[in-house]
Amino acid sequence: MIKPGDLHHADYKSAVTDWAHNSKDWPMKEEIEKLKVKSELELTNLSTEADVYQFKSRYLGRNGSLTSLIKLLRDVDPQERASVGAALNTFKKELEEHIETALLHARFTAKNQRISESRVDVTLPGRKLPLGSRHPITTIAATVIEIFTSLGFEVVEGPEVELDFFNFEALNIPKDHPARDMHDTFYISENTLLRTHTSPVQIRTMKLTNPPVRILCPGKVYRCDSDISHTPMFHQVEGLMVDEDISFGDLKGILTIAVHKIFDEDTRLRFRPSYFPFTEPSAEVDIQCVMCRGKGCRVCSNTGWLEILGSGMVHPQVFRNVGYDPEKVTGFAFGLGIERIAMLKFGINDIRLFFENDFRFLSQF
Repeated sequence: MIKPGDLHHADYKSAVTDWAHNSKDWPMKEEIEKLKVKSELELTNLSTEADVYQFKSRYLGRNGSLTSLIKLLRDVDPQERASVGAALNTFKKELEEHIETALLHARFTAKNQRISESRVDVTLPGRKLPLGSRHPITTIAATVIEIFTSLGFEVVEGPEVELDFFNFEALNIPKDHPARDMHDTFYISENTLLRTHTSPVQIRTMKLTNPPVRILCPGKVYRCDSDISHTPMFHQVEGLMVDEDISFGDLKGILTIAVHKIFDEDTRLRFRPSYFPFTEPSAEVDIQCVMCRGKGCRVCSNTGWLEILGSGMVHPQVFRNVGYDPEKVTGFAFGLGIERIAMLKFGINDIRLFFENDFRFLSQF
């Protein structure tokens, strides 16, 4: 006769049922021992969580081998039922402990395998992350500000959205001036606009401060213009010095020192008469072409000179607009474009490159 221990798990329940019903002297304790030996052999071959759960289902599932034995406990001789039941309970507890241990071992093994597969070989050379650097506009702006602060100027900033009074009216720019045209200025409302220069900061400072004044006004400015040498937004640095007996000679001395520090001591300057509504007299400052050293080239249109900044003595009407007495004080103002300086310093022929965020361009700095 075939014994239950000789069968596969799928046939186990029917086999033990037939055996119990057909044999009054069925040795159930012996069958428990056989099942225990068989389970111990299978436990040694479990390697994954899936294997462990399948093993648990085969023995402790609803139709599992041990579960089937427990269900047949009612057919055991009453005199042996207590001892057989104790043996079954002991086996079940041991099997549950073995399953828990096997499950922990399988998880630990899987974790170590994942760590091993993702382990970094520390003997390999590291991958260096690219380091950022200052934008060329930021670099030039910081250089210019440092030069003028070393000459005694104090940095002052103001709003980029400005009132018409501070941007135009107080600077002696009349209503019919071309700069007020919608094609030249970004208007937000009739009396509000994006500042076209940082000169409004000078007006605001003079209205709040008594002479002497020596300030530097860096910042973004906005104009309706866009080509290889102009952008709708760009950066300016303007300066103002007001005190008693300030002369055009003081202006020339300050700007000569600053230009020599920005470029080099051999850079020649010339002051060319010009016109600005807020200064009188006014002058454009040119420098010897940094590309050809005055010999003439495409950059300087074969003139040997490059326009670098605008300047002049503060117009008396501007002083009156801020409450200063033009009979007691004089002063000078100047303004330069940071992009213009950067283009000359780095040999760049298109201002738009500064704002396109092309990594190939920026990585050169």
